[in-house]
Amino acid sequence: MSLTDIKIRQAKAIEKTFQDLGRPNAYITGEEGSGAFLVGLRYGQGTLERRSGARRSVYWTGPSLGWDVGANASKVFMLVYHLPSEDSIFQRFGGIEGSLYVVAGFGLNYVQSGAILLAPIRTGAGLRAGLAAGY
Repeated sequence: MSLTDIKIRQAKAIEKTFQDLGRPNAYITGEEGSGAFLVGLRYGQGTLERRSGARRSVYWTGPSLGWDVGANASKVFMLVYHLPSEDSIFQRFGGIEGSLYVVAGFGLNYVQSGAILLAPIRTGAGLRAGLAAGY
């Protein structure tokens, strides 16, 4: 898969999310690493940017459990919907994620807590396959 193919897939994922949910009121750009052997861990860091122009550093971690084996490192672009304040981002967002990385990979899923919805779009490298629930 070429870099152009990856960018086209990212653009299509963002376009699909906009069609489904409209425009977000914030987004997060960052990177993360994760690994699993049935039980997994994830660590990420990035910058939350609101429509108003406010910026804030954010970090996230979380476990997962499921049919999931391997490791990957990803660039992350998260669309954030219905975020009432910057502090509201600091909570757990549960969800189910499927992943397949064979040298390079791409993923989009939705996670929600109350009214706040996140749409993380990940592009990265690694060797990983699975389906897991986590936060």
